[in-house]
Amino acid sequence: MKSRPRMWVQHLVLVPAAALFAFPFYWLVVMSTSRTSDIFGSPPRLIPGSQLVANIGRLFDSVDFHQAFLNSVFVSVVATAVTVTIAALSGFVFAMFRFPARDWLFAILLVTMTLPTGVMLVPMFQIYVDLGWINTYLPLIVPGAASAFGIFWMRQAAREAVSYEVIEAARVDGAGFLRVFWHVGVPALRPAIAGFTVFQFMWNWNEYLWPLLVLNDSALYTLPVALQQLNGTHGTSDYPVVMAATLLATIPLIVLFLFFRRMVMSSVTSGAVKG
Repeated sequence: MKSRPRMWVQHLVLVPAAALFAFPFYWLVVMSTSRTSDIFGSPPRLIPGSQLVANIGRLFDSVDFHQAFLNSVFVSVVATAVTVTIAALSGFVFAMFRFPARDWLFAILLVTMTLPTGVMLVPMFQIYVDLGWINTYLPLIVPGAASAFGIFWMRQAAREAVSYEVIEAARVDGAGFLRVFWHVGVPALRPAIAGFTVFQFMWNWNEYLWPLLVLNDSALYTLPVALQQLNGTHGTSDYPVVMAATLLATIPLIVLFLFFRRMVMSSVTSGAVKG
């Protein structure tokens, strides 16, 4: 049991640190509920105002927020589901099954994590032009379906949480691969799956550059691309509208994290990414 002085020291350090990290979100709320004149007043406004509804109304008049929100939900959910499924299956195989060149294949997979995204944009774009996939959601789902980081994450989690003896016992009982994975792998990997789901959904939700390159129809725009139009509509001076849009776009991420928070923290603290 921790001593009381040590606990007080921890609280004295953690509470100010938590307040420091929470302040940007609080300032986002303040800006999204204020007028521009209030934000740049002297002294600046530090309490939320009453203009949130008005700012949201101007946001909806400026961009098709509803459609962009639904587009982001569809792309993020589908892309995340596909990526997490492939990562869990692949990571489980790399961890629990022995096959020729397994370690070499895994090493090559890790090497792909070192490639800068910018280097791959042009060849990837040309590939999807040749396939006729431009202005569809396929380029937003297919490239990230096999995530090297996700496979690495799941492999390490499987090595920590699953024993070879359990796998062998299930196979002796006549269970096939999918049955072993579903009844043995998934329950053991649940915290890692939850953690990677949150990270992957956040990545897909916030992705801006790649959707901007492959989507030409405004009806297909995801939220980051659609909200970029606010700079052209209002200029950089109407910060309350931009902040209101950012606040609304952040809410789904907060809800997702709160829903999975226990499993996410369990995944991070259980050694899922240890070597």
